[in-house]
Amino acid sequence: MSRPLDGREPLSATEGVDEPVSATDGVDESMSATDGADELLSATDGADEPSAADGVDEPVSATDRADEPWGDPADGQGTRSGADRPVPAALGATEADDELRRERVLVARAVDGDRTALEEVVRLIQDPLYRLALRMVWRPADAEDALQEILVRVITRLATWRAEARLLTWAYRVGVNYLLNLRRQTPQEARGLSLEEFREDLTDGLATADYAGPEAELLAQEVRLTCSQAMLQCLERTERVAFVLGEIFELPSGEAAWIAGTTPAGFRKRLERARRRIRAFMGSTCGLADPKAFCRCARRVEKAVAVGRVDPRRPALATHPVAPGGRQLADTAGQLHRLRDAAAVLRAHPDYAAPQARTDAVLALLGSGRFPLLD
Repeated sequence: MSRPLDGREPLSATEGVDEPVSATDGVDESMSATDGADELLSATDGADEPSAADGVDEPVSATDRADEPWGDPADGQGTRSGADRPVPAALGATEADDELRRERVLVARAVDGDRTALEEVVRLIQDPLYRLALRMVWRPADAEDALQEILVRVITRLATWRAEARLLTWAYRVGVNYLLNLRRQTPQEARGLSLEEFREDLTDGLATADYAGPEAELLAQEVRLTCSQAMLQCLERTERVAFVLGEIFELPSGEAAWIAGTTPAGFRKRLERARRRIRAFMGSTCGLADPKAFCRCARRVEKAVAVGRVDPRRPALATHPVAPGGRQLADTAGQLHRLRDAAAVLRAHPDYAAPQARTDAVLALLGSGRFPLLD
């Protein structure tokens, strides 16, 4: 049974985001995205223990240890190890320390009921969290549902943020925990589609010449964006998280490992598995990554439209609103001409903006008096 969370008291170990997520999908362990934004996690919705198969229990080599942003437990960092160790915020960087202090003041004001401060917290995290959700669940509508759920969890747990990581890093951890355990599956997950099977799908209906119809360039870009999203769905969820955090968001391995609930060594193992699979797929398939590969976005347009993967009247990603000051579609297309590698192709998306209506709905819900955080 769900219960209200007291925004002013820390959650127990079974409720907080400091428990690592399972190395398996845990798809049956959490609420569905359709359960509604006003539902809270129950006391049993915490994460599972990490699997030894992902390197969590393996000894860390001297090389691995050098990458860890935390010090020895004797330094006052406690005796926690692996996934339980927080990532300190940019040690020794005065600017980062100042920013962290500003975040602490802002969060304290929000927890004390300052509506303006709460709106600023949401503004800081909404777009990055939306982009995380979109990479994990493929379609914008599903990403909007996931964002709404994640924002509720983040905001109602603000009092448990201890500033041992930046606010967005902590929010990413909440989001990853939710997304790994999401019951709803993408179409590729439901089919159990592998990258090899996806490659075969792309050979079906490939035209012999580039599409030359209305909005040809826009629709080719839409194919590129939707296809790279679909590729990610062919990765197992923990590998997908690793690839998104490490290659697309380009986070340091220590920070990404803490977000994902594993050790840096375990994280790097997952990331390397994902890299190998994506590189092998794209090297043999994608003409953007390798000119010798067979597939071309402009030759997939007619098939993508015919099977309903692309809506020529409303391209979902190519015309998606972009965050203020963020990369536009034209910027990402230009980037592809300069960089020809698998990660660059998947990274070359606009900086999508979260739908304001969803974040406004969350703020309205939290301001309704139903959550103790804002009483």
